[in-house]
Amino acid sequence: MNILENFKMSAAMLAANKLQTSLTMLGIIMGNASVIATIGLGQGSQKLANEQLKSLGPNILFVMPGNQKSRQTTFNVPKTLVWEDAQAIASQVSTIKAVAPEINQRQLISYRNRNTNVTLVGTNSEYSSVRDFPVAIGRFINQIDLKRNQRVAVIGSEIAENLSLLRYPIGEKIRINNISFEIIGVMEPKGSFFGINQDESIIIPLTTMANQIVGQISPHGVALSVIHIEAKSTDTVRAAKFQIENLLRLRHQITTEDDFGVRTSKQMMSIVKTITSGLTIMLVGIASISLIVGGIGVMNIMLVSVTERTPEIGLRKALGATQGDILIQFLIEAVIIAISGGVIGIMLGVSILVLVGLMFPLSPVIASETIFLSLGISGGIGLGFGVIPAQRAAKLDPIVALRSS
Repeated sequence: MNILENFKMSAAMLAANKLQTSLTMLGIIMGNASVIATIGLGQGSQKLANEQLKSLGPNILFVMPGNQKSRQTTFNVPKTLVWEDAQAIASQVSTIKAVAPEINQRQLISYRNRNTNVTLVGTNSEYSSVRDFPVAIGRFINQIDLKRNQRVAVIGSEIAENLSLLRYPIGEKIRINNISFEIIGVMEPKGSFFGINQDESIIIPLTTMANQIVGQISPHGVALSVIHIEAKSTDTVRAAKFQIENLLRLRHQITTEDDFGVRTSKQMMSIVKTITSGLTIMLVGIASISLIVGGIGVMNIMLVSVTERTPEIGLRKALGATQGDILIQFLIEAVIIAISGGVIGIMLGVSILVLVGLMFPLSPVIASETIFLSLGISGGIGLGFGVIPAQRAAKLDPIVALRSS
């Protein structure tokens, strides 16, 4: 009997037992869908993070308070960076172009009878250029606003909609911490950055933030959440990092472990890639368990099928079918189940990714190599887990099999 006839016979047998075949496929379907969706979401997250970091530019550095251990083990940001540190960096480091210190905090703001929670950012006039965050309407905060502790605010593009502000909200008053602020500008849409929606942020002068909103929270000066720094060029990033670290060590009189961290955008991209890749591998490993469970399900159902079809196997052997014919037929059935389940699972996984892409600001990656790899693994699982039932069917004694009919 040739392969084509075996294939036709196997397909006919599976079609005759639709419910049993469908239940056998279920584990393979869920396993493939999980793998496709997990890899697609992981690669999409990594791509989004890289795009966000690239949008900052290759010559951006971040100075963060606290050492690496304290940033990982505490919820409160350590108060080890102050405004004077940022001023010293701006005046003494020759390889940098601009410095934008930042204080950020969640605050409830109100406009007339509407309220919303936003990320309130206190910073200086260079923040817009360093973060590549231009103004769409009005103006950004300037040095006069900082010197006079002006109660002015530049709002994110979604704030106006959330508070039902006018189409041209310049001059309107909003209340932050029960203090009235005048809107002087609206930022262009920027999107999310590491889970924070920048279009739902409000930017005010750093001096106003420190003196009227957060108050004095460090004995050494105005405590900062982060310092954004733009180097003169990509060639000076390494030198800028070295000079900033040495300057802060001198200022903080550090002799052992640093109480701050300096990261370049390239380092941040590497960290993000490591984290997302690790999470993706872990989730794919968990999802792969579903494929193995599905393979075990194929083997169990095929063993039951061998028992149920013992008379048929005996009859075929009595008519001249060899052990090889029986073995190939059952292996083909297992592979058909696995590949069919794999195709359906891949379609389900791709549908999930498309749905996520439509509902969230994330573009999952649907890679053809992932699809082919998943389909190949499904076929391999069907072949591997179908060997034992196929061997049992092939070794049945035809006389014993016919007697059981």
